[in-house]
Amino acid sequence: MEILLLIESKNLQKAKDVLLKDNVVSRASIMWKEAKSFSFSEGYYIYISGTEEQIKQAVELSKEIAKEIKNKEREAVINK
Repeated sequence: MEILLLIESKNLQKAKDVLLKDNVVSRASIMWKEAKSFSFSEGYYIYISGTEEQIKQAVELSKEIAKEIKNKEREAVINK
């Protein structure tokens, strides 16, 4: 499974702390990309590839600071 999240720049360190310190989520493949380089949004994209459990846990942990990106924007970021 894959998911793409968007966070504000001010929440970057908080997101890293929350996601990378979790025993389940930290085992997934996580990539951080500056959103400005894609001309869609400001902030940072978090691309997570892992098991269904890892994805669900990541969404739950970051629900207050991140939003899920879908559709064309998601595909453009993942494919780049």
